[in-house]
Amino acid sequence: MADITVYKKSPAEFELGRKRAKNAMRNQIMMFALMIFMTLISFAMVTAYQSEVAGFSQYFVIPTLLLFAVVQIALQLFYFMHMNEKGHGIPQMFMFTGALLAFVFVLTFVSIVWW
Repeated sequence: MADITVYKKSPAEFELGRKRAKNAMRNQIMMFALMIFMTLISFAMVTAYQSEVAGFSQYFVIPTLLLFAVVQIALQLFYFMHMNEKGHGIPQMFMFTGALLAFVFVLTFVSIVWW
């Protein structure tokens, strides 16, 4: 069997860990609330566009929705998938490389079809 080593934390280490966990939970809740707020704004913008409210044209609504989507993707990657923590450099590199290659792939075939 494997030997198990028990490490007893000092009160200062325990308090530091507790403080870090509290800050991490606060950040998670704030980001979740921000994403819910952005989703509600998105639904309100689409509803205003469909109701033909002045100022909500498709040239305003579509880019704004895409911007909100990109922001929500970034927040979900960094906060809910814990990419903001140390030691996630290699997975980040692979994810961003895959996203870049997918974007280039789609752009290539869209440009082939359109021109």
